Amino acid sequence: MKDSLLLQPLKVGGLTLKNRIMFPPLTTGYEERDGSIGERSLSFYTRLAKGGVGFVVIGDVAPIATFSPTPKLHDDSQIPGFKKLADALHEHDCKVALQIFHPEYDVMAVGALVMQSRKAAMEGMKAKEQGDMALFAQKMAESKQFGAESGKKLHHDMQHFVSEVSVEELQKIKRSIADCARRAAEAGIDAIEVHGDRLLGSLCSVLLNHRSDEYGGCFENRVRYALEVVKAIKEAAPSLMIEYKLPFITKNDDGSDRGKGGLHEDDGVAFAKLLEEAGVDMIQVAQANHTGNMGDTIPPMGTREENWTLPIARRVKAAVSIPVATVGKVLSVENGEKILADGDADVIAYGRSLLCDPDIALKAASGEPIRQCINCNKGCVDALQNRRYLSCVLNAENGDEATIFLKPADAKKNVIVVGAGIAGLEAARVAAKRGFHVDLYEKNNDIGGQIHLAAAPPRKYEILRATDYYKEIFPSMDICLKFGQIPSIEEMNKADAVIVAVGAHDFILPIPGADRENVHSSWDVLSGKVELSGNCAVIGGGMVGTETAEFLLKKGCHVSIIEMLDKIAIGESSTILPIIMEDFKDHAVSQYVNTKVSAITDKGIEAVNTQTNESVVIPCDHVVMAVGSVKNSFCTDGVTVPVLHVGDCSGDKTADIASAIRSAYHAANSL
Repeated sequence: MKDSLLLQPLKVGGLTLKNRIMFPPLTTGYEERDGSIGERSLSFYTRLAKGGVGFVVIGDVAPIATFSPTPKLHDDSQIPGFKKLADALHEHDCKVALQIFHPEYDVMAVGALVMQSRKAAMEGMKAKEQGDMALFAQKMAESKQFGAESGKKLHHDMQHFVSEVSVEELQKIKRSIADCARRAAEAGIDAIEVHGDRLLGSLCSVLLNHRSDEYGGCFENRVRYALEVVKAIKEAAPSLMIEYKLPFITKNDDGSDRGKGGLHEDDGVAFAKLLEEAGVDMIQVAQANHTGNMGDTIPPMGTREENWTLPIARRVKAAVSIPVATVGKVLSVENGEKILADGDADVIAYGRSLLCDPDIALKAASGEPIRQCINCNKGCVDALQNRRYLSCVLNAENGDEATIFLKPADAKKNVIVVGAGIAGLEAARVAAKRGFHVDLYEKNNDIGGQIHLAAAPPRKYEILRATDYYKEIFPSMDICLKFGQIPSIEEMNKADAVIVAVGAHDFILPIPGADRENVHSSWDVLSGKVELSGNCAVIGGGMVGTETAEFLLKKGCHVSIIEMLDKIAIGESSTILPIIMEDFKDHAVSQYVNTKVSAITDKGIEAVNTQTNESVVIPCDHVVMAVGSVKNSFCTDGVTVPVLHVGDCSGDKTADIASAIRSAYHAANSL
């Protein structure tokens, strides 16, 4: 993009950033078990630098030996690993910062209990191997007890540590942070980001800080410790640029506070001025945490508008003269450009967006469309909360950048892709990116397949960005779209390879009454093929079933959900689940869990509770089947060239969007 504001350099303290694109601090899970920077971390961050990012912040770097799965820099022996990281990013003129944080709990005490639990468990297993079952039972009981104590203390501390931690301990924590900054400088790191949430944000917060000493009470006391930390960092590492992540407690739509560990708007703006006076070089305006739901900090699709924290960033920008970074659902190059053009911020932090497409800077220069994040939170937030590594459902390379990348074609090939659902689209993109010619056949007259169904329920419209991306890039690629067509055997044999991506179809439970006129599939409901009213019973309480239920609620229906498992919405994002459950509560949705349907009759649904063996009759006007899908078949008899199957039709189980993308990527990349 000519004269892109995103690509303009910016002086921040003693640093000059080559552009205004920042990767904010995200916990990745890529670090080694001891918190060191291993090959996976190094490859991930280097890939961002290769994509043109000007400023990368490594999230949640602990200055002490925590048991949390985050990076750690609490000992001089760890310096070489961070130096290797700094050197790698500097090769691409990318500046790197460490976000230093201390959790809002007694790390050493909780950690000691965790270690005691692990030690007892190991001793127990050793005793079992030696045949001493009495000692085994004793040690396992001890392990369980220590584990329970650590959980109890952690839960207590998360609520009360900020008010109970001693001044002496606070000074010790401050020294550990300063020592970490000194090590960062020795490693060649460019900057420190002070994590203004967690312990520091808790101390600043009127909602969490109930102290009566010099660190509690009035505004000046609550922000005192954070300013002391900034001063300690400047003294320990005077060469480093200092950025402060400033968390704001915002408001929900109902007027309630959103977040706890930070400051309300007026206090936050006042604190920003104090931070500038204290020598902070840049402020990142962010949403406060400590809400109990990560969705409040990293909103899932359909719950917050784009650039949702920008109004506060605008206020901070007007109050200080140092650069301000904004973060919060900045989805596109155009969004970032407008923010800069309007003078609302100086740096654009693309978090989930850079997971989705690490080449935002390169594409801002070339004008190539970026793949935009759909804010599903499935691969990123949910993965981390479940102790899996960070990834994006739309990016097959995340976490494996050292081994997974597009391979240039050895020779020009002609590839046929059958089906333009999400898997077929990705297969076509990858094949074309590698230099092949692609004929993409789709029997319907539009691309996207099931994505259109997935976009129908409330809040899910953002998923359409997944297919919009392909519509934008295909015209510039060697891809010929053939709508309303299915390739013949002769056409396939003229190609060098065929990728089959014909998807799946909805499954109808084979029970008595399944063929009744009032029985419909969730696909027919979501596509608008049928319009329902009155009392509707949805068989299947998985993601499709719960989303179909919400869809029906918006149509004015009364809904019941029948699920064989012990709870509904298994697999749904933890960030959206509370919203779904609140919706169901407000609309009095009946949930029949542990319930197996046996027949559909004039009376409604006849079922059995699998726990009590009691019969259940659920009256309804309509029945909606949402019990899964079955892969479609596609005949390739007589095809003599290599054939690969991807997406829903590639295995015994149909695929979610992440699996579809990855199977398609790998298939096309293997040709």
